[in-house]
Amino acid sequence: MSKVTTLNEFIMDRQHDFAYATGELSRLLNDISVASKIVTRDVRRAGLVDAIQGAQGGMNIQGEAQQKLDVIADNQFIKMFEAGGEVCGIASEENDDFVAFDSDFSKKGKYVVLFDPLDGSSNIDVNVSIGTIFSIYRRTSKVGESATIEDMLQSGAEQIAAGYVLYGSSTMLVYTTGFGVNGFTLDPSIGEYCLSHPNMRMPELGRQYSMNEGNIKVSEKGIQDYIAYCQETDPATNRPYSGRYIGSLVADFHRSLIKGGIYIYPDTPSHPEGRLRLIYECNPLAFIAEQAGGLATTGRKRVLDIKPEKLHQRIPFIIGSKKMVERVVNLIEKASTVEQ
Repeated sequence: MSKVTTLNEFIMDRQHDFAYATGELSRLLNDISVASKIVTRDVRRAGLVDAIQGAQGGMNIQGEAQQKLDVIADNQFIKMFEAGGEVCGIASEENDDFVAFDSDFSKKGKYVVLFDPLDGSSNIDVNVSIGTIFSIYRRTSKVGESATIEDMLQSGAEQIAAGYVLYGSSTMLVYTTGFGVNGFTLDPSIGEYCLSHPNMRMPELGRQYSMNEGNIKVSEKGIQDYIAYCQETDPATNRPYSGRYIGSLVADFHRSLIKGGIYIYPDTPSHPEGRLRLIYECNPLAFIAEQAGGLATTGRKRVLDIKPEKLHQRIPFIIGSKKMVERVVNLIEKASTVEQ
């Protein structure tokens, strides 16, 4: 029987990757795993307990209806980060502004965490996979003082760790610290995440594309040309490709990571800046994609090179298998050249 490697064991074994860390990052990753186990419990009970199912009744800063589990998950992660002492402040999709923890204990924290506590939460009531997305940065402000907005508005290239938790048929935690991507599945019998997907690599080419096809006709020509390419029959390139769109970013991305594929959420007339949040969703997944051999772009710029200007900044987002992303970028460039 092969030895099972738990998440805690794996994290401790990798501490040597960070010359500047003395265990704080390891403890922070452990805090995230503990909070995700609590959220897993609540997600599994969502259909049974009225107090955690359905809409909260309010709207978040994005103008989206908050689900009760959105707020529960957000509070759970924030409490864990504040109590741990490694984090001096956070920014969350569910909060209007960033939160600087005010205790002397927290002010000594070396990190900030940016996160989406429950991505795809509109799918809770129909029992579709949802997830948590997180991004970790070293603070730029002085240790011992309060966290600042500048700590939160760092480019994605400055991330030291990023990951997501997928609450699906099983709960999986996937993360990177810039040294490859590894996936862990929660074994409910022992309450531990166990290494199940070591050294994850995204295939360079897949057979699936993920896009809300209701947006195709209002998308720019390069996107329309790419979807038409995906739908063409060509035995030499194993086309047509299959359209697979869950509407839960974590779940759609996870499928592409495992099987190869591409996810596209372009800008549209109703969302001219794009729909997805740069610092809570796009940056962490872009970091993971690149570490696994994939690519992430707006169609014109590498996602990780963008310097955020505001907390809830949105961008067009294309992410997935390397050759698929390269093709759509080429078609966007070609269409733009023709229009000029």
